[in-house]
Order: sequence, then structure tokens, then C-alpha cells
Amino acid sequence: MSRIIAVANQKGGVGKTTTAVNITASLAAMRRRLLLVDLDPQGNATMGCGVDKRLLERATTDVLLGECAAADAIVTVDPGAFDLLPCNQDLTAAEVRLLNLPAGREHRLEQALAPVRGRYDLVVIDCPPALNILTLNALVAADSVLIPMQCEYYALEGLSGLVATIEQIRLSVNPRLQIEGILRTMFDPRNNLSNDVSAQLIQHFGERVFRTIIPRNVRLAEAPSFGVPALFHDKDSRGALAYLALAGEMVRRAEDGDLARFETLPDAAGNG
Repeated sequence: MSRIIAVANQKGGVGKTTTAVNITASLAAMRRRLLLVDLDPQGNATMGCGVDKRLLERATTDVLLGECAAADAIVTVDPGAFDLLPCNQDLTAAEVRLLNLPAGREHRLEQALAPVRGRYDLVVIDCPPALNILTLNALVAADSVLIPMQCEYYALEGLSGLVATIEQIRLSVNPRLQIEGILRTMFDPRNNLSNDVSAQLIQHFGERVFRTIIPRNVRLAEAPSFGVPALFHDKDSRGALAYLALAGEMVRRAEDGDLARFETLPDAAGNG
């Protein structure tokens, strides 16, 4: 059975969409069947895959509101050889309508993906930079959460809140929810603070911190403007190679079965 991974962090600018797009492309390059779901009203993942969000006939909005099936909104990304459930700014209006639903609003994405998830080895959801009803839908639908974060003080503070939210969802709505891993992004080894925060992450979260580190890289930043993942912009760039390494690490973890059952985690300050 396929797994669903939500790429989530309520803090913006941490490389969340970059991670969602590039890990999808990298796993697809390893001959896995991938679906990327754009759940961010900004539609950056959609544009970063070369799909014009302004020309969409059907999108995530229609799927969440039950106005079309997910299969009817999915498009194939080329180059990339993976599928995309795209979105645009209309998703902001859908968010308001979801809040007004009487019951079951947090299960809309889970229900929409159920008929198509069997087609894929992995479904990756790019969440908005907020803990809102859209992110809640992603976490209810997901089997695990991949958390990209910069090694900075404020990012460390925000991590505690996100971990607490994941734990609440696991206990109340989605008992299968796990943490896939914490990914250090836009990392600069010359920065002492980055190294200090990285050490704290490893101290408190241990093996849940991916060994792969995503560096600051110009090619990663350029790729969305060309409408392709970094792997198809410059496959030899440090950024593209880092996401390929991350894909390999994720596959090895899954094959080794060391994605342990989610337990109550310490917060980023070491409490708990």
C-alpha cells in the first residue's frame, strides 16, 4: 500500500516547497510512482513543476469541495515522470468554505485521495506555511510528516509547536501519523549558529534527523523560474545531488523498517 507524506512547517521560507518538488522528482527518478499534491494557495509547487496555475481547469480546490474527483484534476509532469494535483489562489476561498462545513472537514483530502492513492508508491503533500484547516487535512490524510527547517533560533522555536500539533492529531484523529524525519535546509556550515542548532536537533531528535543536509544552492533557487525540479535544471548541482541523496536515505529507511512507531517526542528545547 502506498504511503502519504506531508511536507509541513508553519514557518515560511524554510524550503518546504523546494523540498516537496525535488524529493518527488528524485524519488520518481528512482522508478517510484509519485503523486505531488499542491495544497498551498500560492501554487508555487504547481508553477515549479512547469504547470501554469492561471490556466487550470480543475485543481485541488475542486477536489476538496467535492466538485470533481482527484483523478480528473491530476496532470502528468514532464520532465519528471510524476503526477501532480495542482492548485491556485482559489484554494484560499476553499479554505473558508471548508471552515463552514458542519462536520468531517478535516477528512476531505483523505477521502479525495483514497480512490487514487493505490496507483502510487508515494504521495507527497506540499502544505501551506500555516497550521490551518488545509494543513490539518494534510496531516489527517498522511502517514508521516517530513519537516524541513533552517538551522536558526526561530525555526527551532517553531518546531516545538509543530511537534505538539502532530502529537495532538495522532492522539485524536490519525493514530498512524509518524514523523518521517527532520530535514536541515539552506544549510551554511560556515555559520556557527547553524552548526549549534544542528547539534541541538541531533541531541533531542536523534535518528529522526536526516543525515542528508540540503545546502544553500543557487541552482535550487533558479530551478522554479524554469518550471522544472533542480534535477532537470542542473543534475550535477549540489542542490540536486543533495535531494537525490535524501531520496536514497528515505528509501533505505523504508526498506530497513526503521521508521519507528511514533511516540511522544521531546520538544525542541528538550522537554518531555
